[in-house]
Amino acid sequence: MPLIEAENLILGYERRAIAEGISFTVNKGDYICIVGENGSGKSTLMKTLLGLTAPLDGTFRFGDNLRKNEIGYLPQQTVVQKDFPASVTEIVLSGFEGRKGLRPFYTREEKETARRNMDRMGITHLAGSCYRNLSGGQQQRVLLARALCATERVLLLDEPVSGLDPKVTVEMYELISRLNHEGITIIMVSHDVAAALKYASHILHIGDTVFFGTRDEYVQTSEGKLFIERSSNTRKKEDKRDDR
Repeated sequence: MPLIEAENLILGYERRAIAEGISFTVNKGDYICIVGENGSGKSTLMKTLLGLTAPLDGTFRFGDNLRKNEIGYLPQQTVVQKDFPASVTEIVLSGFEGRKGLRPFYTREEKETARRNMDRMGITHLAGSCYRNLSGGQQQRVLLARALCATERVLLLDEPVSGLDPKVTVEMYELISRLNHEGITIIMVSHDVAAALKYASHILHIGDTVFFGTRDEYVQTSEGKLFIERSSNTRKKEDKRDDR
């Protein structure tokens, strides 16, 4: 049974549609990349998956006993969030807030899970460090450990390598891929088409036309070929600017 099913979703705000005709299914172990032009509705879809906004129309449901508080989320960071004055351990433990309820303290089991997730992310040695003093790559690992405290089932990642240098970007993608191989379902918004085609099992393209299918099917479609070409040209222009 699918973890998530969506059929003919219309997304938008205050009755103004920004994306229509979105249908897809998410099964256990999938690695789905959501791609499309800026403003096409990718972030709005993420908010819908998190239950923060309702679709204007269409059918959207969870299956296989998946609950909203069993979805881990790694958002794009703002400047203020990057400067948050808390320890790494405090940040990671906050991943349990959605399930902790009114309990004032974390349980021994939650603290042990947080420790294990920090170990998985290679940041145990940073446990007592202040989050604001970490590098961008270290901060992303902390947030990924936090998301893992919320779930072992589904991770939603919104541009997880944004602002990272090339070496750290590759490390982050490999880390996410490893989690997927461990059985965690990945749903990731990305503008990095090359990475999407390398790592994803399925592509959800949102734009003037909507496509959902396997990675191999996507590269054969006209919208896929056009978007890949545009993204490649954009990357080449950015690389030329960086070389100056």
